[in-house]
Amino acid sequence: MPNGIGLRLLTGTITAVIVLSTLSCTKEPAGNTGATAGPRPIRIGLSLDTLKEERWQRDRDLFVQYAKELGAEVVVQAANGDDRVQMQQAENLLTQGVDVLVVVPHNGEVMGSIVDAAKGQNVPVIAYDRLIRNSEPALYVSFDNEKVGELQARYLLERAPKGNYVLIGGAPTDNNALLFRKGQMNVLQPAVDQGSIKIVSDQWAKDWLASEALRATENALTQANNDVVAIVASNDATAGGSVQALEGQKLAGKVLVSGQDADLGGLQRIVAGTQSMTVYKPIAQLARRAAEAAVALGRHEKLETTSKVNNGKIDVPSILLEPIVVNKDNIVQTIVKDGYHKMDDIYRNVPREQWPSTEKTKAQQ
Repeated sequence: MPNGIGLRLLTGTITAVIVLSTLSCTKEPAGNTGATAGPRPIRIGLSLDTLKEERWQRDRDLFVQYAKELGAEVVVQAANGDDRVQMQQAENLLTQGVDVLVVVPHNGEVMGSIVDAAKGQNVPVIAYDRLIRNSEPALYVSFDNEKVGELQARYLLERAPKGNYVLIGGAPTDNNALLFRKGQMNVLQPAVDQGSIKIVSDQWAKDWLASEALRATENALTQANNDVVAIVASNDATAGGSVQALEGQKLAGKVLVSGQDADLGGLQRIVAGTQSMTVYKPIAQLARRAAEAAVALGRHEKLETTSKVNNGKIDVPSILLEPIVVNKDNIVQTIVKDGYHKMDDIYRNVPREQWPSTEKTKAQQ
């Protein structure tokens, strides 16, 4: 965490709460029209589905950092994938008097009711990275998730235009998982219709668990007698489960596997040759835009959005950022250059002589 942030961490079996206050608490933010009356800065509640994954720990840290730089304080709670707990935590944040609620929903349908509750208290809600459905959030900030699925499928299809495919989706309760699948099928369906590829298994991994992906991939390989050319895994965690199943059949590195999130484990598999690609979503950009939007909403300022996404009830004002395909060839000029992961960590399990040369690395940067 950056210097200047007071940190208080309360741990429990299901809840992590982080309260961060700025050093500028004695001055009301400019442009505030009453939501943060008196000396108190804008207070943002951040309700997270989970902190068990590296991805969400990074989002939390960056969002808190950027909010602090903008003169706000953040109260963070994480539900560890429990809908009931997340609902209770979000209600608690409203009770604490937050000015804005930022939610990464475990279940996009269930959390619609917290949007309604917040609206009743004139607290705007931002759906962070995952859409909250059938409600009226003030903003949705994410990446173009349908495009993420298209990038995954296109990468594999260009390299394996014929043969049997396995699809491993994410949590069916996560609207993003549905968008990824929609994007994947935008690309794959024409090839299926032409008979050039066949989808031999289409499964979903509960809560994005690698163990679920492992089980589904093992079953798919058994059903197809190991005759599989590509596995469209929707993120790096599920890709890890699929690669583990392939290793059990001595097929790792022979079957193409997609991923997403640029997790360290996924990148290590890419340079080792067992995972083909990942989709990098620059989390720093996402966290910064969300923090800026949260502060603006807390100050009752007008937001500029780039598009709208229908959530079943309204067209939600949205800010959608661009995802990036990453493979072994461009890890240095994307992941390493952005400081998202260090090259020493990515190539930790690769013989030193196989690392990119110093000259090549400098040229790419």
